[in-house]
Order: sequence, then C-alpha cells, then structure tokens
Amino acid sequence: KTLVGRLNSGALPVPIDLISTQTIGPSLGTQATEAGVKAAIIGFLAIALFLIIWYRLPGVVAVVALSIYVALMLTIFKLMSVVLTAAGIAGFIISMGLAVDANVLIFERMKEEIRNGKGLIDAVEMGFARAWTSIRDSHIAAIIVSVILFFMGTSVVKGFAYTFFLGAVVSLISAQLITRVFMRAIVTKSGSRFVKFLFSSGFSSK
Repeated sequence: KTLVGRLNSGALPVPIDLISTQTIGPSLGTQATEAGVKAAIIGFLAIALFLIIWYRLPGVVAVVALSIYVALMLTIFKLMSVVLTAAGIAGFIISMGLAVDANVLIFERMKEEIRNGKGLIDAVEMGFARAWTSIRDSHIAAIIVSVILFFMGTSVVKGFAYTFFLGAVVSLISAQLITRVFMRAIVTKSGSRFVKFLFSSGFSSK
C-alpha cells in the first residue's frame, strides 16, 4: 500500500494498482538464472548433435540456422531491454524447440519427395512448400497461447509468455527465410551416391 501510494503521488495522472509482489534472495535468483542458462546451452548442444547425426548435411544447415535464430533472439532481448528471469529463459528454451520442429518438418518432407523420385532441387522446394502449412499452424497456435498467458497470467507467467511469443514469431520467419536460403545455396543437381548420402537421414543412404 505504501508503494502504491508513493507511485500514485508521481507526476503521471494514471492510477497504479499493486497486482503482485515477489521477494527473491540474490543467491536464489542467481542460481535459478545460471541453471536456466546452463540448461539452454546443454539443450542447444544436444539438439545440434542430433540434427547433424540424423539429418547429415541438412542437419548442419539447421544448426547454422538455429545459431542465427539464437543470435537474433538475444539481439532482440538486448534492444528491447528484456530481463531474462528463470521463467523467461524457460520460454526461450521452448521457443528453440519450435524452431527445431520447423526444420525437422521440412527435412522429413524433403526426404519423402526424394523417395518419390524427385531431384534434390525439386525436393527442397516441395519440402518447404508441403511443410509450410504445419509450421504455420503450430506457430500461430503457440503465438495465440502466449498472448493469452500474457494477458491472463501472473507476473511470473507474463515473463514466460513474453519470451515465448517473441521466439515463436522469430521462429516462424526464420524457418522460411534462413533455412531456405542456406538449403538453396548448398543443393546440387548431382545424383551421385555421396550427395544422396549427405541429403539422406537416419540409418538409410537412400
């Protein structure tokens, strides 16, 4: 009440209500933040290893695109002065999962086109075209959920929803721009066995 009274006595003619308060000790807050950052780094490395092993050359492209995605997100956080709390870091980590899921959908569609006899160039274009609907719908659903959480959740939930919203928007854009540009740059008309191996996935060379 004292805080509300002091804020209301300021120059702004806008009433301020105290919705919630939290008291977190410096040691506990530091530990939570460090644990979140450590989880994000470990998760990123584990995902990168999986993508490269399972999807080979497209997996390398996905890791590069994911790295650019993370750099873009950190830049946005810096420009918008976003304070990364433990909840905010959790939202950022989950948004990374959305970005990875978009790449997996694209690569699986590409693999189906290659199995159907399409050339690599056509398979890449068809893969992006066929995956776009699923990517769009999943990201729009994530954006809607994050907006609802932001306007209806508590202050802690708002931090999660805010970073999750930003991540979903950036992921939706990067899936169609960054990954597509890199895939178009490396794809080739060659039908050699080595090239097919590089663009295959899993334990198959076809």
